[in-house]
Amino acid sequence: MGLGAYLRNIKDAALTIADGMAVTASHLVRKPYTVQYPDRLPEGVRVQDTLPFRYRGMLEVDLEICTACLACERACPIDCIVIDATKDKAAGGFVMTRFDIDMAKCMYCGLCSEPCPTGSIHHTPEFEGADYSLESMVRKFVKAPVLAYKPKKGGETDPEIAPILERGMRYIGNRVGGLVGVVGTGGRNGADALAHAFGAGRGGAMVVR
Repeated sequence: MGLGAYLRNIKDAALTIADGMAVTASHLVRKPYTVQYPDRLPEGVRVQDTLPFRYRGMLEVDLEICTACLACERACPIDCIVIDATKDKAAGGFVMTRFDIDMAKCMYCGLCSEPCPTGSIHHTPEFEGADYSLESMVRKFVKAPVLAYKPKKGGETDPEIAPILERGMRYIGNRVGGLVGVVGTGGRNGADALAHAFGAGRGGAMVVR
């Protein structure tokens, strides 16, 4: 290596260091600005409260309106949902003893919520799912055996269940409306397209409005 090349290397090294230090020095005279973790907006509003109704956050299950049709368990492509339900004549229907969702495996695809006839299983705006172990990320929704929900022909009259079912049906309504827009059809053809896309599965139901 000649003297000229050696001096050029020293010059390039000095300029490179100067460029980096210039960026560092520019921050010394700026007012500090910290971007906070997104759980609060400047107005004090929770970020979760600003997200769309169909945002795919953590999964939630409203057991009060779960029919134990197992459609969500079958729809899950990675088997992160496990449901145990047996028919109990004395109880008058299916009794669920287990409804677990492994959120560590969930890929938030939303396929489990699509065939649900009541909107019982749905995504929430909650995006914070960090925990200390994989075992603790298995959400166990059934604490004690629970009788599966049976839709009433005349509409739900229970004042406690009615608002939960209304939310579930609104979740389904948003889903169906969006899909009709995607397939670009309506009426009976739209219903056929949706039924073909989702299929109810054993014990499930396709709700089209």
